Parts: sequence; C-alpha cells; structure tokens
Amino acid sequence: MMVELFLSAAAGEAAHAAGHAPTPLFEDSAFWVSLGFLAVVGLFAYLGVHKQMAGALDKRAQDIADELDRARALRDEAQETLAKYQRRQREAEDEAEAIIEQARRDAQRIAEEARIKIEEQLERRARAAEDKIARAEAQAIAEVRGRTADLAIEAAREIIRTRMDQGAQSALAERSIDEIRAKLH
Repeated sequence: MMVELFLSAAAGEAAHAAGHAPTPLFEDSAFWVSLGFLAVVGLFAYLGVHKQMAGALDKRAQDIADELDRARALRDEAQETLAKYQRRQREAEDEAEAIIEQARRDAQRIAEEARIKIEEQLERRARAAEDKIARAEAQAIAEVRGRTADLAIEAAREIIRTRMDQGAQSALAERSIDEIRAKLH
C-alpha cells in the first residue's frame, strides 16, 4: 500500500512538474527508479545486510569502548607513574636540601676550627717571639753587665794603681774583683 502511494505521488509530481498530461505508470522513469530502489532495499532486508551492518557497527562500538577503556587504564597508570616520579623528585629535592644544609654546617665547623687553629698558632708564635725577645734582652743585659763589670774592674785597677802602693793595690784589687764577680754572677 505504501508502495502504491509512493508511486502515485511520484508520478503525479512528475506530471505536474512537466505540465503535461499524466504518463502511463510503466513508461514513467520515476516509477522504475523507485521500483529499483525498493527492490534493492528488499534484497538487502532479505539477505540480512541490515543485521550485518548493525553487527559491524556494534563491533566497531565495542572496539571503540575497549580502546577507551585501555586509554583510561593507560591514563590512570600514567597518572600513578607521574605521581610516583613527583614524589621521588620531592624526596630528591629534600635530600639535596639536607645535603646542602649539612655541607653548610660542615663548612662553618671547618671554618671555625681553622680560625681557632690560626689563633692558637698566632698565640704560639707571639709567645715564641716574646720568649725570644726576653732571651735576647736577658742576653743583652748579661752582656752589658759583664762588660760593665769588666770596665769597672779595669777602672778600679787603674785607680788603685795610681793611688796606692803596690802591695795594698794588689790586695784591694783582688778583694774588689771578688766582690764584683760575686755580685754580678
């Protein structure tokens, strides 16, 4: 019934468009095109092409769904891997900061130890220099005293020689020399 309506509508429209009298149905090309179309559609329906197409579309939809599931799984795995590497990066950064801080503390400790050692060395050198100066000063004083004693002895001898007789001079000189030596040494 639908086919008849479709055919009559197609024929009427063709006649109306041409402005002519209606052509017989079997001579109308629109009829034959419509009939061929319906035959092909019927053949496809008989052969189950629509089921094959639906099956192919369902298979394609299933393949796409499977690919989406694999993509989701890969995305989840990638996010887990990213989170793991970010965690490792934070741990490495924390460890690097700890190493840097330890290096700073070590450097400060080494610098402090070096400063203390330098101060101790400077103190030792200053004491050694002071000791050397004190020894040189003591040696100079001893030399001056010795020289002064020698000069005093010579002066005393000279005075005694010029003012006293020979016997008294010798006794006085010997006694004076002994006293001076005892005092100086």
